[in-house]
Amino acid sequence: MAHMVQDSRYKKEMEGLDEPPFDSDFGNKVFHNVSKQSWQEWVERQKMLLNEYRLQPWTREAQEFLVEQMEQFFFGEGSALPQDYIPPAG
Repeated sequence: MAHMVQDSRYKKEMEGLDEPPFDSDFGNKVFHNVSKQSWQEWVERQKMLLNEYRLQPWTREAQEFLVEQMEQFFFGEGSALPQDYIPPAG
């Protein structure tokens, strides 16, 4: 049976992740409150942030920034888009 969660973004019950994304309290919070759909949306947002800000994901600063953005994306007001960001045409 699928792991179901009350998704923090969509405010409805949805299929959750198969396992916590990180071995931490925050990873468990994500596991219990974020759906697979919201997680996939975060992955796309994270790619955009990495590219737009030209982040090097192995650096501590980039990791801290991404965790802050993830917290806002799932549990806050939403992750802010870069000021000059123009969405791809599609």
